[in-house]
Amino acid sequence: MTTASHEGMERREAVAYCRVSSKSQVKRGDGLGSQEQRCREYARYRGLNVIEVFTDSKTGSLATRPGMQAMLAFLRKHRKKGPIVVIIDDISRLARGVDAHLKLRAAISSAGGILQSPSVEFGDDADSELHEFMLATVAQHQRRKNAETVYNRRRGRVMNGYFPFARPRGYKHATVPGHAGKLLVRDEPVASIIQEALEGFASGRFETQGEVKRFLESQPEFPKDLADGTIRYQYVADLLTRPVYAGMVAAPKWGIAPRKALHEGLISVQTFQRIQERLNGRPKAPVKNDIGADFALRGFVVCGDCGRPMTACWSKSQTGKKYPYYLCFNRDCASYRKSINRDRLEGEFEQLVRMLQPSATLMQIVRKMFKDAWEQRLAQGKASQAHLKTALANLSKQVDRLLERIVETDNAAVVAAYEKKIAAIESEKLVLAEKLAAHGKPQHSFEEMFELALRFLSSPWDIWASGNYHMRRIVLRLAFLDRVTYSRENGFSNPNLSLPFKVLRSIECQKSEMARREGFEPPTPRFEVWCSIQLSYRRRRPKRRPTVA
Repeated sequence: MTTASHEGMERREAVAYCRVSSKSQVKRGDGLGSQEQRCREYARYRGLNVIEVFTDSKTGSLATRPGMQAMLAFLRKHRKKGPIVVIIDDISRLARGVDAHLKLRAAISSAGGILQSPSVEFGDDADSELHEFMLATVAQHQRRKNAETVYNRRRGRVMNGYFPFARPRGYKHATVPGHAGKLLVRDEPVASIIQEALEGFASGRFETQGEVKRFLESQPEFPKDLADGTIRYQYVADLLTRPVYAGMVAAPKWGIAPRKALHEGLISVQTFQRIQERLNGRPKAPVKNDIGADFALRGFVVCGDCGRPMTACWSKSQTGKKYPYYLCFNRDCASYRKSINRDRLEGEFEQLVRMLQPSATLMQIVRKMFKDAWEQRLAQGKASQAHLKTALANLSKQVDRLLERIVETDNAAVVAAYEKKIAAIESEKLVLAEKLAAHGKPQHSFEEMFELALRFLSSPWDIWASGNYHMRRIVLRLAFLDRVTYSRENGFSNPNLSLPFKVLRSIECQKSEMARREGFEPPTPRFEVWCSIQLSYRRRRPKRRPTVA
């Protein structure tokens, strides 16, 4: 294993081993190439022929690496012809940990390799071993010191509101004037697609994570996880729970709770909290993959006999022609597998949607009502700013008091409880600060905020008649609070409409006029007796005397 033992051997073959710490260093630099060149120069100087080069892109703290395992297998395979020299550029390229260095040193020796390097002299004597182990210890110290430096710098940047990790989808790192280092900025069009997905889940437009997944998969510009154009469910779950999209930064493993970041969020903090509330609420079954545009009412219409949602299918006749049907698949129901033609059921539902269409005059009144409510809310928003400032100041005082208690106590459990309480208060402060910034300062005008809503209220039938499956599902969720019941004999029962359409129908039906005498029932005897008593009382009551000025 020593250099002296190698000089007396006839075999002059060698292998080179090169290593960098990560795959990114392979792409950005030429560390592997420069190491290989130095190893080959050393081999020429010693009269050795490099027959193979092995590389790794793994951290030096690990003893098990693909390139290292391949090199050991190569040494064992060719050890019968004599030992092979293993050349490394520096001792840190072999390992950056004392344990890993000792394991690899022994593995190379047992495989029939002789370790050499242009930077250090390996040997079996006490002085050579001491020098070698000191260098291995220094390499380990440098690795750990670098890791501590990176940790401290990253943690400091997180505390200052930066995001020093790999950029999430929808963002890119860019240099922004006035900021030290790079900042996350929107990466279009992916940022707008993610924003629509997050806001859609928060508002209920997407009922389940499966619908969010299919929405992202339907966007050609959105990068897909798998080769077949699909996205993993785990990515959707991570997307819905990452505070970075709400303009916050956090590092739980470093003890840093979510805090306001310097980059612009795709959604508001309130929207992010609504998403978490939906995720932590009652779980909902994912939408089946076979629901398609052929049956827009599948799962929304329930059977009038048993109250279970109807399913739908295509039925093939003897001639091979397919016919669409809705049916109840409950075995205990009287209407079990009694199919209903799709055109009949959806035709009756279209008449139901047509009834939701208000008149043009009514929509003018509604627009005026919305405008008045908008101006009233603006006035209320300005008045509530003082209340929000007071609440924000009170929360800051609570944090200060809890910090004072943490300093005074030595109990680890109490400190952990205080820190958890502080994290919750800081999250509440973010919401209040966001509300305070928004009160009295609308981000958009009245027309931008309500134009789409008024268009929907004025023309739900037009949206339904467009035939777009996703738009039809939106009509179902916004116009109806519950599923609608359908009976084979009586058709649709009275649907439970959402509040805006209930108000519109009540206003539409308010047509008052003077009552006619015809059509009233004759007075009852009890009513006639009450009238005679009142008349006699008025006759007996004395008249008031006129007052004299």
